[in-house]
Amino acid sequence: MQQESGRRSNKERTQATRAALLGAARQLFIEKGYADTGTPEIVAAANVTRGALYHHFADKQALFRAVVENEAALVADEIDRAAPDDLPAGEALIKGGDAYLQAMALPGRTRLLLIDGPAVLGRAGMDEIDDRHATRSLRAGIGFAVKSGALPRNLPVEATTLLLSAAFDRAALAIETGGDAADYRAVLAALIDGLANRK
Repeated sequence: MQQESGRRSNKERTQATRAALLGAARQLFIEKGYADTGTPEIVAAANVTRGALYHHFADKQALFRAVVENEAALVADEIDRAAPDDLPAGEALIKGGDAYLQAMALPGRTRLLLIDGPAVLGRAGMDEIDDRHATRSLRAGIGFAVKSGALPRNLPVEATTLLLSAAFDRAALAIETGGDAADYRAVLAALIDGLANRK
């Protein structure tokens, strides 16, 4: 029994160390950017040793990738909650898009996912992460809308996903720098409605 309890404690300590590193790194990457953040300040902010950092992550880029992956997963969770499977397909696309913009309004998130993410991890690396999270949600929503007839059945799902994703990303960046969120939401909804009405 004691050994089992000890194993749990070790697991909990490991999880706590990882969470501390991710939290400290996220804050520093937002405040200073990836390039200007050093691993010594990350471990100091996390109150762990340098050895602990390299036990969990191969290098600073691997830590950054884990931060980005976590942020992308949180955004996708918000989209999925806002657009459950029982919503009509067209409404789900609009509600999911609104949820994306709301999730991206969290301070620092656009920097992590839309600016530093592609710069540090490359477009292919960022696409790989997106494909597991928000882009996956959008692709599924578009695919469902096409199959259900809410969008034209001859609309190519992959191309539509790519272009709508880019539009949502651009809107998130514009809102981050002071753009009117209501304006961008209205235009994106009109874009989706326009696709729905395309014959």
